[in-house]
Amino acid sequence: MKPTQQLHESGQSLWLDNITRSLLDSGTLEHYVKEDSITGLTSNPTIFEKAIGTGSDYDQDIAAAKGAGTPDEEVFFELAIADLRRAADIFAPIHAQTDGVDGWVSLEVSPLLAHDTGATIKQAKALHAKAGRSNIFIKIPGTPEGLPAIEECIFAGVPINVTLLFSAGQYQNAAEAYLRGIERRVAAGRNPVVHSVASVFVSRWDKAVAGRVPGHLEDRLGIAVSTQVYQGYRRLFDSPRWGRLANEGARAQRLLWASTSTKNPNAPDTLYIEALSAPFTINTMPEATLLAFGEHGVVGDLQESSPRGAKQTLASFAEFGIEHEALAKELLREGTESFEASWKNLLGSIAAKGNNLAGSGH
Repeated sequence: MKPTQQLHESGQSLWLDNITRSLLDSGTLEHYVKEDSITGLTSNPTIFEKAIGTGSDYDQDIAAAKGAGTPDEEVFFELAIADLRRAADIFAPIHAQTDGVDGWVSLEVSPLLAHDTGATIKQAKALHAKAGRSNIFIKIPGTPEGLPAIEECIFAGVPINVTLLFSAGQYQNAAEAYLRGIERRVAAGRNPVVHSVASVFVSRWDKAVAGRVPGHLEDRLGIAVSTQVYQGYRRLFDSPRWGRLANEGARAQRLLWASTSTKNPNAPDTLYIEALSAPFTINTMPEATLLAFGEHGVVGDLQESSPRGAKQTLASFAEFGIEHEALAKELLREGTESFEASWKNLLGSIAAKGNNLAGSGH
């Protein structure tokens, strides 16, 4: 049995962290569904920046939209939603089979709104309505301003992928926002089933401390922090607060491991996949990581699965001046700025392509 199928059958969902027009046109996404047990897909501004900026697949649509005077941001959302609708339709049978637990794709609000609660709520609702598919998540970052937007969108019935989470504390804040939204729905007599995932970024931890710690601590920080997150995730399921909501028919917000490609060329290319193979979680991975795991991955248990082991590892990092809570705030800030930069480059590419295509007569 292929390692990807083994991982799926162990209880973890495998999602692809990529989308391009060619991925859809070539049938590659359907191939991954059939051969590699892929059951969902994620995207982000950096992925779309590469897809739109480096190829010609979108040129005709960009030329038509710009010719009609459509603003650059609106052009992007039209392109992205068109692709994500196609992907959502591919995953629709899985979505139906799992009663909405799996089979999702994700679309992110503008990163420029990361610190604007009201504008995030407005755009998230509008994108959800425009997408017109029941299995499309709207991604909102777990910034302080994003948290009340997440709560409000969940209350309004918008499925949310909370993105750019790094630490157990940040995950807990995202879970709290989700729970408050569901509790408000129950109090208002609404259907409590509004799906959500909380996306925790893993490999950026180890990239951030590369060269600052001795060899025996290399590539261990992301896994240790993720172990703490997972323990908090499991505790939440055992809490009376969740039990009351589950009794009303609510669904759990699932934990998703993101940024799972190995950044250290000397480390195993399947490091984070094998370390985080925990049931009722999701691992979204780039194509190269997916193919590597399908070829030589090993399915095991969550490494450092005890809170004590993770705590000891974090204490070792603290001895070298790396306080993970402070670093988590820095990683959230850097992640937000990175997506904002990708967004601006993306819109710049659309504008430039529109002008070039218009000048060439297309």
